[in-house]
Amino acid sequence: MAESLGPRLYSCSYCRNRVSLHDDIISKSFQGRNGRAFLFSHAMNITVGPKEDRHLLTGLHTVADIYCADCREVLGWKYERAYEASQKYKEGKFILEKAKLVQENW
Repeated sequence: MAESLGPRLYSCSYCRNRVSLHDDIISKSFQGRNGRAFLFSHAMNITVGPKEDRHLLTGLHTVADIYCADCREVLGWKYERAYEASQKYKEGKFILEKAKLVQENW
């Protein structure tokens, strides 16, 4: 029987700081600044920057960039507020860019 390695994780690709669990992915169909991104329900070991309004592909949102707590690399953003009713499900969720992540315990 295979030995369990623990939960599948995503880590910062620059310093390997663990930033989210695979089980917290809501969607893999998002677009980040630099390509494909994932929407997560939770993130860990991050720092949240100041809030700002941004016009994204799905309309106006209040977002805050999120940084790796160890190396300070920008990993994505947190949705603080969605102005359109159809986008409210994103509030409090996190976008992490695929190019900034590495998988661990796969």
